[in-house]
Amino acid sequence: MDELIQLSAAEQARRVAARAVSARELTQAYLDRVARVDDHIGAYLTVDGEAALRQADACDAALARGVEPGPLAGVPIALKDLLVTEGLHTTAGSRILEGWIPPYDGTAVARLRQAGAVILGKLNLDEFAMGSSNEHSAYRACKNPWDLERVPGGSSGGSAAAVASFQCAAALGTDTGGSIRQPAALCGVVGLKPTYGRVSRYGVIAFASSLDQVGPMTRTVEDSALLCEVIAGVDPRDATSIPAPVPRYRDALADTGDLSGLRIGLPREYFAADADAAILDAIDRARAVYSQLGAEIIDVSLPHSEHALPTYYLLAPAEASSNLARYDGVRFGARQARPGQSLLDMYRETRGAGFGPEVKRRIMLGTFALRAGYYDAYYLRAQKVRALIARDFARAFERVDLLLSPTTPSVAFRLGEKTRDPLDMYRADIFTLGCNLAGLPGISVPCGLSGDGLPIGMQLLARPLDELRLIRAARAYEREVGAVSEHGVPTQRPPEVAS
Repeated sequence: MDELIQLSAAEQARRVAARAVSARELTQAYLDRVARVDDHIGAYLTVDGEAALRQADACDAALARGVEPGPLAGVPIALKDLLVTEGLHTTAGSRILEGWIPPYDGTAVARLRQAGAVILGKLNLDEFAMGSSNEHSAYRACKNPWDLERVPGGSSGGSAAAVASFQCAAALGTDTGGSIRQPAALCGVVGLKPTYGRVSRYGVIAFASSLDQVGPMTRTVEDSALLCEVIAGVDPRDATSIPAPVPRYRDALADTGDLSGLRIGLPREYFAADADAAILDAIDRARAVYSQLGAEIIDVSLPHSEHALPTYYLLAPAEASSNLARYDGVRFGARQARPGQSLLDMYRETRGAGFGPEVKRRIMLGTFALRAGYYDAYYLRAQKVRALIARDFARAFERVDLLLSPTTPSVAFRLGEKTRDPLDMYRADIFTLGCNLAGLPGISVPCGLSGDGLPIGMQLLARPLDELRLIRAARAYEREVGAVSEHGVPTQRPPEVAS
């Protein structure tokens, strides 16, 4: 494998800025990698090679003129195909948006470009971000680079798989109920879900507006800190974005040798849940690492955790049923009426055929929960339980600074293993849902391999807007266990893409 593409995004940016390597050379190396391996993995839905090389050439020309480079100068990044990109095919993984070319960039995308990043293309996902395995994409399933017979997780499965298989330096995903952290854990990469409102949702195709959040997926904690620093910040086009200063997250990376005074809580309900023994063993080893670094480990309780799953699967579908009402098969996409076909007939045809079965299931569930006579019994009650879950976290954070848990209850499962049982699939997010319901920041960091050689992820959660502490603790663990080399090359790599 080309040594250049194995470097961390931060190291690549440093070398491009120093003109030790050109942005074009780096971009071409990734495009060559995509051409070699993505037919086997299915991480990309659209590769925009010509435009990427033009962006790289523009970066090199600016550097030659002495222009100050951005923090991501020349770094090739790919985007979950839920983020709107000007002039670039955007589908949300759905046939109903097939052929749609947006006329603008979403805020997170625009900020990447302003920082000098090169956009390689758009990444696979579960349709409209509804799924936990990336098997619900309308175009093709994505596969896990560690085992091509297993799922990469979802809904940001393409983002996780592309980063793990060195098909981009980093990626953006979205997290509604764990869709950054869960696939990051299953693919052995870092996934950071910022505080709700920390990153603008403008230009993100909505699933559940009170839960969705954009975040980075990378091979190192430093890279996640760098990307989060770039994309975070208030945006007047998003009324839910938080008007708070964005810290320099990379400052949290320098002083990670001693965690004395840091209090880490272990939620007893998470450890009482049904999780693989290998995962619990890995989390126990991570706990021991934090103890050795000086952190105090404290047992805490989140008593309403058992209600997070049903609460989420009432609230998220209810919001989705409203958000997806606009996709009627007429106003978006590139469909044209057949000769003699009326717009009404076209509407009826595409309304039924445009959405996949998982999206239809959630729209129907959400619509039912919002019906007159059922609203109080389901949706309103779920909102009250959501408040209780948020209160549990607030009380826990009165005693501790961070919470440590598994990211997922199992390692990556086999393709097709859970598709016939939606409830079994939904349980894959059992440890990640509460974070979104409470609007907290969370990060998943690789913490070992199972007996089958599959990645295991640990999850850290923090108070709202406390990404700095989250990043510091994650980097301390990464450094202590030697998870990456000096230049950010992972010490554990997927066997299918190691050469």
